[in-house]
Amino acid sequence: MSLSFRRASLASFGLAFGLSALSLPPLMAQEAAPVQPATPAPAAAPVDPNTVVATVNGQTLTEADLGLAEGELSQQFAQLPPEQRRAAALSAAIEIRIMAAQAVTTGLDKDPDFQRRMAFLQQRALHGEMVEKGVVDKVTDAEVRARYDQEIANTPPVNEVHARHILVKTKEEAVAIIKQLDGGADFQKLANEHTSDPSGKSNGGDLGWFGPGQMVPEFDKAAFALEVGKYTKEPVQSQFGWHVIKLEDKRTKQPPAFEEVKDQAKQAVIRDKYFALVKSLRGAAKVEIPDANLKKAVDTMESAK
Repeated sequence: MSLSFRRASLASFGLAFGLSALSLPPLMAQEAAPVQPATPAPAAAPVDPNTVVATVNGQTLTEADLGLAEGELSQQFAQLPPEQRRAAALSAAIEIRIMAAQAVTTGLDKDPDFQRRMAFLQQRALHGEMVEKGVVDKVTDAEVRARYDQEIANTPPVNEVHARHILVKTKEEAVAIIKQLDGGADFQKLANEHTSDPSGKSNGGDLGWFGPGQMVPEFDKAAFALEVGKYTKEPVQSQFGWHVIKLEDKRTKQPPAFEEVKDQAKQAVIRDKYFALVKSLRGAAKVEIPDANLKKAVDTMESAK
């Protein structure tokens, strides 16, 4: 069972940040024999993007073309060993060139459905370029830091507690343990002897620090109601059994450091800038939707952004 009675969905630091409020201890690594530091590999020579890597029916295929193929098809080659991916990408690029040429020969490029799809794909690619060049590349470090500071300022202080527990199967067992504690018995010793939580048998039932909502409701309520140094005078029942809980300490949870959430903060800035740009462009665009029901659905969706 270990700490499985912790709730699966942990509190997060801000909606945009999506950080777990629980700081889990690192897993204990097994000792290993010292490893000699590897000799750094020599830096790869710069590649000329215009270098020809293949010729297909008289048309050149360059390093730039191959790099594009590798990027676009990377998911398809993810399972291949790294040394095989370049060859696989080149093979795919050659296959694409040959099949595309044949499609033009047979007139498939004139098909109306194909032309509509090509127009959409071009617009989608331009949309991506606009996002990259007009939004992402313009985000500054100062804006990211300001967003972090804003999230910190808007996040109410959260208390967290450090507690121990003894988990048993029956209420009678829990009552008997409380009586022993009332008589001066050591909580950690009793936890090592009686708890059915495997992780608590060697650490005195220590659960570490946790915040509101990280435990099942019954446990959470009882733990946060205790005074430091006190234990529950009545057994606490949860879906896992009966708990006797002792509160070791309380503190105000410290927010994550900027470096820990910098990427999430940047994504939040990018999101806000993107929607601001879309709103500005939509406001200047003339958009008509004849279907009243569809227009209402679109307007509702747009207003929710």
